[in-house]
Amino acid sequence: MQQAETLASLLLEGNSGKVWENIRKHPELSRIEVYQNLITPAMQHIGHLWETNQITVADEHLATATCDFVLSKLAYQSEKRQSRQKAMFLCLDGEQHYIGLKMVNSLFEEHGWETKYFGPSLPLEYALKTAKDWKPSVIGLSVTIVYHLPKLTEYAEAFAKLPHKPAVILGGRLAGKYDLLPYCSDRTVILKDLPETKKWLQNYEAGGQQNAIF
Repeated sequence: MQQAETLASLLLEGNSGKVWENIRKHPELSRIEVYQNLITPAMQHIGHLWETNQITVADEHLATATCDFVLSKLAYQSEKRQSRQKAMFLCLDGEQHYIGLKMVNSLFEEHGWETKYFGPSLPLEYALKTAKDWKPSVIGLSVTIVYHLPKLTEYAEAFAKLPHKPAVILGGRLAGKYDLLPYCSDRTVILKDLPETKKWLQNYEAGGQQNAIF
């Protein structure tokens, strides 16, 4: 936890150079381990500070923007495999918390997938148009706010009806805290964290069961 709090304090400073130096002190960690063991708990700690009014929304935005920059730098430096698979990633309309989704997009890119990463708050009509035109094999959704769950049902059901039948994966802060099955279609895969997402991706690429609920 101390490592996460240290990284969180650097993110709140908005100093991407210091954040990068802190991460580089852990060469023993793979990139997904950096995501899971350093960045995710640091951002969760920042979220706790914001929820308990210990920092302002401006502080939280600065930390998020700094984290976004560092994630892009990590992704740029990674080695990538080659694949002909396609995936698109988006947050539900109104969802502004996108850091976890960006890490998942990066994981797919590392595996060589061609991706479209839309970031926060994409209305369903535009997401559906892209999915129909581009026909990705996987569509990734993120939800972190409880009052967005009714929208999740709309998105999950709409994507389940697409003729090319993509796998729909769902993550975000709520995926590890609540039973989201009532808000999903029977084609939705709920993934609680990055290691679980990596396991599912490897299974998918190996031709395993696409629609198991983890």
